[in-house]
Amino acid sequence: MTNGNGKSDTLLKVENLKMYFPITKGILFQRHVGDIKAVDDVTFEVKRGETLGLVGESGCGKSTTGRAILQLYRPTDGRVEFEGQNLTELKGESLRKMRRNMQMIFQDPYASLNPRMTVGSIVGEPLEVHGILSGKARKERVKELLNIVGLNPYFINRYPHEFSGGQRQRIGVARALAVQPDFIVCDEPISALDVSIQAQVINLLEDLQAEFGLTYLFIAHDLAVVRHISDRIAVMYLGKIVELTDRDSLYKTPFHPYTQALLSAVPLPDPIAEIERAKHRIILEGDVPSPANPPKGCNFCTRCPARDRALKEKGIDCGEVEPEFKEVESGHWVACHLFG
Repeated sequence: MTNGNGKSDTLLKVENLKMYFPITKGILFQRHVGDIKAVDDVTFEVKRGETLGLVGESGCGKSTTGRAILQLYRPTDGRVEFEGQNLTELKGESLRKMRRNMQMIFQDPYASLNPRMTVGSIVGEPLEVHGILSGKARKERVKELLNIVGLNPYFINRYPHEFSGGQRQRIGVARALAVQPDFIVCDEPISALDVSIQAQVINLLEDLQAEFGLTYLFIAHDLAVVRHISDRIAVMYLGKIVELTDRDSLYKTPFHPYTQALLSAVPLPDPIAEIERAKHRIILEGDVPSPANPPKGCNFCTRCPARDRALKEKGIDCGEVEPEFKEVESGHWVACHLFG
């Protein structure tokens, strides 16, 4: 399906993406004894101009997914198609040219900016790397970018330590916008910021998306923020996506037991309201299994409160049979034996 410009509505297509980190033993002669399965067979699409939220608890593989998509980590297996081109097959100059269309806003505004570079050098570096502008034209473009993200253009000669956390994240946003990308991976861009500053950065991202037609993969663990900014949401657990649907469907009728548990933990804005009182907190028991040794069947089976129901109703032992990630309703994908 294409839009009015003849381009496909799907900007990014991820198919069976795997990112394994090898475990080795030995000092001189290292032996490969296993793998950390950080991302394990992930499939989804991102439509042009939308925001896809990617949520899950810490360590589930969200950030690794974002980095593998941009080829900052070279995937172990799978395909990443951007504008119909398979990024996993690109190398060297071809990949560098494609990266102009894909940028990243990093989680930590303190660690992601070089303390020895001025703001002008940081924001202007992508322009230099891609040979877009030079000299006075580059300087003017940097000032324009700072103004776009709400910073004083005269700050161009200052260093990162002279700015607050929120201002540093705005510098990171300006750097990502410098080469006019189509797609930006937002890797928990507000988690290190104060709550009042978080709202400013979220509003900035929404304004920039409307102005420049940007497409976001928004990675976060704050479900309230994801609900506000996302069009569709993917829920991740132990390297796999367990549920994917539009924002309203996910919050109104979550299917997967893990999604239900996550949503039950969201603080209630109005605890007195009848609809909120009807919700009950789902407490998950046990710890998340190691990604080096995930369960044989469903990754969530060791903590799932519905495991016995699946055995009783479907006759399936979730600990032995891995569920298929499939579309159980229009646009609603779930990996659970209870559905479909």
